[in-house]
Amino acid sequence: MSTQGAVDPHSFHSFGEFYPFYLGEHSNRTCRRLHFVGSTLALVCFAVVLTTGSLQFLIYGLLCGYGFAWLGHFGFEKNKPASFKRPLYSFMGDWAMYRDIWLGRIPF
Repeated sequence: MSTQGAVDPHSFHSFGEFYPFYLGEHSNRTCRRLHFVGSTLALVCFAVVLTTGSLQFLIYGLLCGYGFAWLGHFGFEKNKPASFKRPLYSFMGDWAMYRDIWLGRIPF
């Protein structure tokens, strides 16, 4: 269930306050899985940039990361990504959630 109607993302004063809100905006398992796939592909694209110097893969990485995430939000979670209002905290949340999925703290 989305919490965006009840909570203003601008009201958070720290990432620690924001992260529980962020997780609430990712309660749909398919949305989380799409985020995970997009983040993994973004990391692969970044590795390609580092190994080949081909900067076009930076664009591919952004498209993968945000494309999969937005598909999850608009198609499955039925909410707007928090990145529209809190881009830095949302970016940090993406990677914190990615880590927490790997560590088994959040169900994949």
